[in-house]
Amino acid sequence: MSTPDTPAPASQAPTDGTKPGNPGNAVVREAVRKARASLARYRFMALVTGVMLLILCVEMLYKYALVEGLGTSDALLPYISWIPYAHGWIYVLYLVTVVDLWSKMRWSLGRLVTMVLAGVVPVMSFVLEKKVHAEADAKLTALEQRV
Repeated sequence: MSTPDTPAPASQAPTDGTKPGNPGNAVVREAVRKARASLARYRFMALVTGVMLLILCVEMLYKYALVEGLGTSDALLPYISWIPYAHGWIYVLYLVTVVDLWSKMRWSLGRLVTMVLAGVVPVMSFVLEKKVHAEADAKLTALEQRV
């Protein structure tokens, strides 16, 4: 057993590349790894949510502008009636990934609100996803370099 004045034996040295006696580096690396995984899930869900929102907008234009507004044939309505439900459930999954990333990155409440609204404003999820990814990646890269 080693005392505080003597170095730890080689058998007790960390194997994850951190300096001996500094277990905080391993904790930081694990937190960065989890944050990067959360960022990847957020990116995927932001893109899926954005695409589904655009599909929903097209469906609503067809349903309310063409079918009900102009009185055209409603032959497609039975085939596209699933779109609002799919978007709703996808949005719920998007919210889970937003809260997960927001909590791991320790961002402000304003950032959370902006990310939540990005899922209901057409095209905003694409724009915000790019900005969020760039900022999160820069923050995580800087944190990795400090360790």
